[in-house]
Amino acid sequence: MGLSSPARGGGGPEGRRGRRPRAALAGLLLALTVPMLAGCGFTPLYATPGVSPALSSVDIVTPDGRLGHLLGEDLRDNLAIDRASPPRYRLALAVDEQRYARGFSTEEVATWYELSVRVSYSLIDVGTGQTLTAGVAPISVSYNAVNDPYAGIVAQQDGQKRAAADAAQRIRVELASYFAGHPVRAPGTAAGP
Repeated sequence: MGLSSPARGGGGPEGRRGRRPRAALAGLLLALTVPMLAGCGFTPLYATPGVSPALSSVDIVTPDGRLGHLLGEDLRDNLAIDRASPPRYRLALAVDEQRYARGFSTEEVATWYELSVRVSYSLIDVGTGQTLTAGVAPISVSYNAVNDPYAGIVAQQDGQKRAAADAAQRIRVELASYFAGHPVRAPGTAAGP
């Protein structure tokens, strides 16, 4: 014999009646919400025609150094660069990297560091040389300071890797937003009326 109680919504008729209004209300809310979402005109950014092909036809020019290399690799992956076709755009990057000691111990030794990275970018039309859009992606990450020198280097490199990944993600979203607002014609087609 079960120990269900009608007061707790158990097996009795009173418990079943308590669930019916909630289920009906949930069904009503679902029925009202679905048509509103379908008619709101929402289109995912990458479903906008021309965004993905434009992103894949960007040549990335990175500054020298570890952070520039990491940023270039992340952007090439994020933009799904098509290396088989010539690029229509050039993305010129500049990186400013600063490291700040934070969280000092009683011995006045930093217990963690903040890595502040500012990535400036310019998207340039290869055919005309015109700058289409430009911006700055400020990124701040932190990492622990450790006593072991090797572990300290690994922690700093991990901070650089996370900063590059964050900057690449922000730049990808900014470029996709730009291309969504500025439709790209297929190469070799004439401009419309």
